[in-house]
Amino acid sequence: MDRKKQSVSKDKKLKRKEELAKKKAIDETVRTAAAKAAPIEEFPSFLKYERNGLNLQLEADLGEKLSPPLKQYIQDLLKLNMEGPFGPDEWPAEEKKKRRDMVSPDARYIIVREKNLSQDSKFSNDSNLGLSDHHHCAGLWGANGGDPVVAFVHYRFIVEHDVPALYVFEIQLEQSIQGKGFGKFLMQFLELIARKNNMKAVLLTVQKRNTRAMAFYTQKLRFVVASISPSRWQDTLTGAEMTYEILCKTFDVEAKAILEEGTHLGAET
Repeated sequence: MDRKKQSVSKDKKLKRKEELAKKKAIDETVRTAAAKAAPIEEFPSFLKYERNGLNLQLEADLGEKLSPPLKQYIQDLLKLNMEGPFGPDEWPAEEKKKRRDMVSPDARYIIVREKNLSQDSKFSNDSNLGLSDHHHCAGLWGANGGDPVVAFVHYRFIVEHDVPALYVFEIQLEQSIQGKGFGKFLMQFLELIARKNNMKAVLLTVQKRNTRAMAFYTQKLRFVVASISPSRWQDTLTGAEMTYEILCKTFDVEAKAILEEGTHLGAET
């Protein structure tokens, strides 16, 4: 083998070694983050939200350790908020998938409770919340009879096209606490958690029918349609139009090139 071929072969081996080392480092970053049972507890000042007439307390939970009442509450709030955007044809299958996702060992939760409310006063507002008394007793008030749950977030630490990312699987708020800045607060908190754990992006999925949510993420929070979203590639390949978009916000140049610009994916920009 001549010197030129030897040099090319050596360069290829070195590049491959660097790529493997980089992949190993990324995987280790995500494993380290995912090993934390309660990442939110690293930010004690963010565990309370006392603004706009709300008095909320945030606590951590794990998908594999959710109590039966809390599982039921999550299912009920998901149906209440998401059956409309998905539609009657898609929702039954999606609901089954969400039930499986809900209890994954990888699932990390932020459970939000409303402080300083009596059960009597809370039950008097059942019709406004759209949940029955049974659901309040079994789920909203929690397994230990504590303050009522009024929102939850389900998130995970993942690797997406060699980018370590925090993926928001669900962020669901009761109607009674919407429009008071809390959704924006939660998303900013999740971004902080992502950065603290060396993630390079936040990702989430939004139904196209959910125009209010789409405007919230893209206009208020400056998320963009990700290069891995179906509208960026699948429509052109199959002619099919999917009912959802994947949105992202990236934190460094490389992540932006991959997940926003699609530089390494062959996606349209």
